Amino acid sequence: MTVAHAVQNGSVCAPREVLPIERRVAADLPYQEFFRQYVTANRPVIIEGAVPQWRALRTWNPEFFKSHFGSKQVAVTYGVSQRLGDVIDAVIGSTVERPGPYLHRVIIHQDMPELLPDLTPENVYGFPGRYASPLMPHRFRRPDGYLKLLIGGAGGKFPLMHFDSDNANAAITEIFGDKEFVLFSPHDTGFVYPSSEGSNASLVDNLEQPDWERFPLLRQATEYRGIIHPGETIFVPAGWWHSARVVSTSISVCLNMLHAPNWHGFINECCRAQGVHWATRNAKRLYLEATGAIMNAAENLQIRYPGAGFVTALAKCSPARPGL
Repeated sequence: MTVAHAVQNGSVCAPREVLPIERRVAADLPYQEFFRQYVTANRPVIIEGAVPQWRALRTWNPEFFKSHFGSKQVAVTYGVSQRLGDVIDAVIGSTVERPGPYLHRVIIHQDMPELLPDLTPENVYGFPGRYASPLMPHRFRRPDGYLKLLIGGAGGKFPLMHFDSDNANAAITEIFGDKEFVLFSPHDTGFVYPSSEGSNASLVDNLEQPDWERFPLLRQATEYRGIIHPGETIFVPAGWWHSARVVSTSISVCLNMLHAPNWHGFINECCRAQGVHWATRNAKRLYLEATGAIMNAAENLQIRYPGAGFVTALAKCSPARPGL
């Protein structure tokens, strides 16, 4: 255990607890154990050696993206688009003192589908693919599970601390470089200053040098930190506040997931809309509850019988055997 101290006006504030994010080796973590110990328990974990067969680990680097997609116009962050070649140049020149852009708005299946073969076979810990299921309402259906490309330079970071919408879990896999993650448990929500009631975005904008006058309660939150390296996946459970900081020029991909344990929370988010007639909300809830039951059964069958094609088609489960 280590302790982080905030220094302000020459005085040391009360320490806040900082713990390492647990690490596991993929070879010693079969899917069912991962599901029981981390998905069901809503605990984060970094998994080493998660995707050894991905071609991306051997081919993706800044020059690869500049040479193959340099002229492509991409959404970089909220309201900002640029040529990817210019983004890569800024990323390479990024420093802690003058950080460059952090690209986080590229959806691979719609913006760069050519990259998908480099990310096969699918990450075992990305099972199941409920977002891609034909049973999902069209509004939430995402052909590749909302797989995003993330690129940043030293000092770059995601623009805000948040937890993922839809009550979704996330799996971020590092391809090139190193990235540090900072996480806070849902139990510490009252200490991390949500921007408004029920919001999934935090007002805390600098975890390295917090403004203790604005955010004094942050000292009461337990902080979890960990660095992911190429080939490693971090599992960020539903409701966990998180932010990422680039340690060295970094390329990674992020996948959102819905599992049986967080499906009820997903339903609640879907049915929370104001101004919708109660009958419409109830009908939607009944449909999603039935859909969840069907998906649960399909996923259990997929684990027991990985060659069952109809199950894969129904639930869009990973073709990689999740029980390995």
